[in-house]
Amino acid sequence: MEVIAQKRDVQGKGASRRLRRNGKTPGVVYGGDKPAVNIELDHNSLFYALKREAFHASVLTLVLDGNKESVLLRDFVMHPFRSEVQHVDFQRVDATHKIHVRVPLHFINGDTAPGVKLTGGKVSHIMTELDVSCLPGSLPEYIEVDLGSLAAGQILHVSDLSLPAGVEAVTGHKGDNPAVAAVVVPRGAQTDADEAAAG
Repeated sequence: MEVIAQKRDVQGKGASRRLRRNGKTPGVVYGGDKPAVNIELDHNSLFYALKREAFHASVLTLVLDGNKESVLLRDFVMHPFRSEVQHVDFQRVDATHKIHVRVPLHFINGDTAPGVKLTGGKVSHIMTELDVSCLPGSLPEYIEVDLGSLAAGQILHVSDLSLPAGVEAVTGHKGDNPAVAAVVVPRGAQTDADEAAAG
């Protein structure tokens, strides 16, 4: 995905307010072996791009005054009550250096899991994103989580996920294995299941 931007020479709160009134969003691009550059972007294009999940977890092509460079979206600030992007940050990435990114999890087969179908359980999504480390070229837009084999009371952990080649999970402390999802059986459903088993 391409992001079109121009260099922004004027700085300060007053200049930023004028930019926003003119349909622009101020921002900055930093990182790598180059100095940080203040930029401005078309607000509406950016606003709708931010609604796309892939925009948050993909290597983007920033076209800055005709020059292209690879970047990641690192942060953005929304107005407290208006649908307005007030500022955006991009970080340059190097194809030869690993990056650390939060990637969304896409859950599949939750409705056919034994714990849901046979015992009336409900899937609890404990995590919706996963911290990963990989080279920019290996960054997935999302990670698929197959819940099809989960029984009632069973928990799926990070170590159970099938990660794409070259992608490693980052879990805070070495040896940590956080829970990703579980099938939880409501008390009423559990009682009915027990009575059926006893009968």
